[in-house]
Amino acid sequence: MGMWIGRPGALRDIQDGATKFERAPDIAVSEFRALGGAVTTWAPPVQPRRMALSWSAMEPDDAAHVDRLARRIDGPGPVAVLDPLTRNLLGGTQALGQGAAQQWSVSSGSVLALGGTAPAVVDAKAGAELAWAHPTWSGYPVTPGMTIWWWAPAFAAVPGATLRLFWKDAAGIGKYVTAREASKGPVGGSAPAGMAFVSPLVGLAAAGLHAIGPAVLSIAQPSETDVPPLGEGCPAMSITSYTHAPMPGNGTYRDIGLTMVEVASSATG
Repeated sequence: MGMWIGRPGALRDIQDGATKFERAPDIAVSEFRALGGAVTTWAPPVQPRRMALSWSAMEPDDAAHVDRLARRIDGPGPVAVLDPLTRNLLGGTQALGQGAAQQWSVSSGSVLALGGTAPAVVDAKAGAELAWAHPTWSGYPVTPGMTIWWWAPAFAAVPGATLRLFWKDAAGIGKYVTAREASKGPVGGSAPAGMAFVSPLVGLAAAGLHAIGPAVLSIAQPSETDVPPLGEGCPAMSITSYTHAPMPGNGTYRDIGLTMVEVASSATG
């Protein structure tokens, strides 16, 4: 499995290994020194991810796909990048079951979150669905045939709890559900034809107050017994620079370079 890149619903598996792969967040910490010599620092609350990728001798069809994205042939809008090293597609605090309440939504009831390291809690009514939200899109980006795994171990002991993968089309309209009893471990499923997003859910048969706890959404089967890995996110990215040159000695293959930055809106990019 290589790196998936493209618009949600049209991701392409690039099998050629990238010769350069950087994805550090832009922490943008500013340093201030007082007259007395003491130093203070300031960090912005949002730290967008920046990514730099390059390939040598990329296959022609893969190069054409990347070229189409970089030139925005299909119009403006961000792209998704799912690399095989990412162990958890959820956000950092979201994967821990901590942070702001808008990282989740519940169909009937409320999410209680104080921020920081305080555990988030769902106060659910009978039959409610708790959803883990993507910060930009209506769900996490997928492409037909891609396998996604979902595991929320805090609900394994909740009677009647069900893990669900809710598959959505490019308009964000839900079409299909893959489900499994939470007591039986992680659920996995392949994205059906025409699907562009997936929302990880937990269905709750009975009313109750539950700590949301750590969770993992991934393209590889997670461990049922280990603590879910820290969330690395799957942000919407905008291509900010692009290089494209024929490979010396064989112009059939291309040397490609991309730089991207995380964006806050699905309407831009």
